[in-house]
Amino acid sequence: MHLALYRQAAAAAACSALMALAGCGGGSNPLDNPSTVSNPGSGTSGQQRLSFAYFQKCINPILIAQLPITLNGVTTTNTCAGSGCHSDATGTGGAFRVVPGAQAVDLSNPANTADVIRATDMYKNFYSAQGEVVLGSTTQSRLLAKPLLLNVLHGGGLIFANDQDANVKLIQYWISHPVPLGQDEFSSAANGMFTPADPATGTCNTQ
Repeated sequence: MHLALYRQAAAAAACSALMALAGCGGGSNPLDNPSTVSNPGSGTSGQQRLSFAYFQKCINPILIAQLPITLNGVTTTNTCAGSGCHSDATGTGGAFRVVPGAQAVDLSNPANTADVIRATDMYKNFYSAQGEVVLGSTTQSRLLAKPLLLNVLHGGGLIFANDQDANVKLIQYWISHPVPLGQDEFSSAANGMFTPADPATGTCNTQ
């Protein structure tokens, strides 16, 4: 019995040591991000969804853009979707995955039903990004906390210098404006997130 308890304690200690390691995008799991980030169950926010239209036009471009990355005091450039980071094919950045070549979906085309859109690479990016979000809490959402290094490790380093970065503002707005309760991610209620209120022609609101 004593030997079994010793082995359990040793295994737990080894696991704790592994959890201190981080890869590109990692930090809370020996291999990287947790498989999911659960939304809070209090109230009704946990049942809401984020806007696909806003993600496609305003957030996905951030994920594939060349951005400055500061790691160990050295600044280089790369994309979140880069090889070795969050690329769906070659990334090592845990559960958050991005298809770099995801094509935009024409939301005005009636042939692009919800089921059709959910089968696209763009939707895969949306779904993966939403999994890194705690609805209504920008500071708890790993989609922002990691690139800002807000009390969490990020193997990819510091991406955004501070919360005044224009890209941070876009992500904050997306997280803070879920579609109304009971409506899906394609709800036209999200049109108000653009000026004018049209995802095709409007600019991305940040406030």
